[in-house]
Amino acid sequence: MKKFNVAVVGATGAVGNEMVATLEQRKFPIKKLTLLASARSLGKTLTFKGEEIPVDELKEDSFKGIDIGLFSPGGAVSTKFAPIAVASGCVVIDNTSAFRMEPDVPLVVPEVNEHAISQYKKRGIIANPNCSTIQMVVVLKPLHDAAKIKRVVVSSYQAVSGTGKKAIYELEQQVLAIYNNKKVENKVYPWQIAFNVLPHIDSFLENGYTKEEMKMVNETKKIMEDDNIKVTATTVRVPVFYGHSEAVNIEFEKDMSPEKARKLLRKAPGVKVVDDPAKNKYPLAIHAAGKDDTFVGRIRKDESVPFGLNMWVVADNIRKGAALNTVQIAEVLAQKYL
Repeated sequence: MKKFNVAVVGATGAVGNEMVATLEQRKFPIKKLTLLASARSLGKTLTFKGEEIPVDELKEDSFKGIDIGLFSPGGAVSTKFAPIAVASGCVVIDNTSAFRMEPDVPLVVPEVNEHAISQYKKRGIIANPNCSTIQMVVVLKPLHDAAKIKRVVVSSYQAVSGTGKKAIYELEQQVLAIYNNKKVENKVYPWQIAFNVLPHIDSFLENGYTKEEMKMVNETKKIMEDDNIKVTATTVRVPVFYGHSEAVNIEFEKDMSPEKARKLLRKAPGVKVVDDPAKNKYPLAIHAAGKDDTFVGRIRKDESVPFGLNMWVVADNIRKGAALNTVQIAEVLAQKYL
């Protein structure tokens, strides 16, 4: 099997760490792994296949001989360095929001629109969607194919790991401070996150929605390749370390019973149905953490509209929502195109 020189950009972040682990777990055919981050990370190492690999500083000449670049360094860094990497002959799979809505950059969830990967040749870049969008469209796709979705109303309950390592640390420290009767400090979020719920992810826009909410709206339409699907979102940060949860309301053009939905979703790639309320079985963030699947349950009829369903969707935002989806794209790229 052909092997590839792979670079992970933003390797010392929460997603970068998980990308390295996922590449090893899935036995991606790597000839050489290069770890790149800012100068602050010089001297650090990450373990890959039992070997300690040093982290190099991201520079303009970092991509010579690199076949595939997995990027998760922040939007501004990707905007600058992704085109540089492409010019060096590297195919970039970018986990930031920098290129997602560019018309000539494919936005890919392999279980949903794997065919779009072929469009990478236009810019040499493939965009990885937002974590909350990924887990939702994996569930929506088989249902849309069967009964055509008219409208989606989603409320998300998103873990602090979606903001990064500093947010994980902030939640830890706030919980300890509260238990020890000390002052609670917040730097990452505008308000205390411990034992609280913040209806605010990313910055607010003129229309009253946040960037995160509009990402879910716009990315869903692009990935599903259907601008007629109406989507509205409310995204909420909750004091959970790993695992985004979503209450998803779907209105169809024709009847879709809960039984049929369960049957379709049990066959859907990357989806696991956990739906036995009588036995208190439904998807939980603590059960999804560290898992590859997207979990769905609480599937029930929406009795307020003729053809509607409600469901509860949970996935590990760092794995399927970021690192795993990126590596899955790289796998298809390696097998079919490079």
